[in-house]
Amino acid sequence: MKTTTKKSTKTNAKAGTGKRSADGGKKTGNNREIMVVTYLFVFLFLGMMGYICHFAVTNKQELINNSYNTRQTILLAKNRRGTIYSADGEVLAQTKEAEDGTEIRVYPYGNTFAHVVGYSTNGRMGVEALGNYYLINSNEPLSMKVTDDMTGTKYAGDSIYTTLDVDLQQIAYQALGVYKGAVIVTEPSTGRVLAMVSKPDFDPNNIDNIWDDLIHDEDSSVLLNRVTQGMYPPGSTFKIVTALEYIRENPDSYSGYRYNCMGNFTRGSDRINCYHGTSHGSVNFTTSFAKSCNSSFANIGLSLDRTAFDDTLSDLLFNSELPLKSTYSESKVTIGEGMTDADMMQVAIGQGTTQISPMHLNMITCAIANDGKLMIPYIVDRVENCEGSIVKQFNQSGYGALMTEEEAGILTGLMEEVVKTGTGRKLSGLSYTAAGKTGSAEYNSVKGDSHAWFTGFAPVENPQICVTIIVEGAGSGGDFAVPVAKRIFDAYFE
Repeated sequence: MKTTTKKSTKTNAKAGTGKRSADGGKKTGNNREIMVVTYLFVFLFLGMMGYICHFAVTNKQELINNSYNTRQTILLAKNRRGTIYSADGEVLAQTKEAEDGTEIRVYPYGNTFAHVVGYSTNGRMGVEALGNYYLINSNEPLSMKVTDDMTGTKYAGDSIYTTLDVDLQQIAYQALGVYKGAVIVTEPSTGRVLAMVSKPDFDPNNIDNIWDDLIHDEDSSVLLNRVTQGMYPPGSTFKIVTALEYIRENPDSYSGYRYNCMGNFTRGSDRINCYHGTSHGSVNFTTSFAKSCNSSFANIGLSLDRTAFDDTLSDLLFNSELPLKSTYSESKVTIGEGMTDADMMQVAIGQGTTQISPMHLNMITCAIANDGKLMIPYIVDRVENCEGSIVKQFNQSGYGALMTEEEAGILTGLMEEVVKTGTGRKLSGLSYTAAGKTGSAEYNSVKGDSHAWFTGFAPVENPQICVTIIVEGAGSGGDFAVPVAKRIFDAYFE
């Protein structure tokens, strides 16, 4: 009995020891899992905090400019909104104090700079929106801030100097006259925007008074900046793109192209007419472009490889984002193996569903003038504090090549011929040389209704200025858009 009792005791003791070991191991395992989960959550929290800090630093302007951010109100309570200047120091927008002590935003040139300079109340647009972060901040010297604090005066907000030229802006505005439309003037070698006009326009000095009427009028497009947001059929200006694709597919034989124009081109039941039914007779590639022969380009369009053409469109930034900081609309063109011949003929001459903005067409034209390389358009040149010290300098920057230098040279030759012998002859025989392409873009089913286009640059030997114009519903580009371009070129060179 004693022996049995001892064995039993030993067995129980061993069993007890084993149970404690199992419980301990379980507790250790649980602790390890808790630590893993804890570290995981700590890591995620730190990562989230790091991302928020990084986002706040890299997007501080967007965050402050957000209309829901009360930080703007705080800044404007202590800073007076800065002044906007032209490139030569003319005041385009400034804050003044009314007799009752309230601040009012004043635009000395009124309607002339309406869309490009914009407004700062009821939302913002133009430079007022692009430069809002700088205009509501102040880098006034500390000594001046102390003086302002003692006198209860607001700090002077930083000022913006634009690339805009007052003389060119006024000439462009006057040249467009009573027509709806858009004018954009740039430096192809730098991307500097020299002038930007959109009509119909408004007086930004009265924006508060007319705001309700504008936003409640569903048919109003007064606030639309037609330069960057307007979408139009490019008409014959698109032949620049079609010509580039034909050159790429026929680099050794394009100059040998021949076609006999009878005033129209027919494929099956589909027909393309030349403008006003003009019969151009026997034309080569250069003459087809210079005379803007729809029949010849419809014929060229049907010979193109549609997949390759789609690649060229992508190179020229169609159906994609543009490297712009301002609000804009993407240009659209549909092309592919499944499209009909009728659709392809329409695309080749810039009609059908093809849509482009004047800014985008200007960018393509600038690339041609700049040996194929596109410089990104910009309006804000620099930011200065109240004593003239530079706070921020915006340097020119290149986007990249839209085409080769050789291709740009060929297109320049074609566009020069437009001025010498084609639809742009009103720009020939002047003190400067010019190259360009006109367009008459049909926009509805009514025969003869068309927008007048011109895009081009001067001088041909060393392009300094690039101009793109659309005059809505005017008719022929050669008759209505080219004279507008001539006034701008004349003002720039003479």
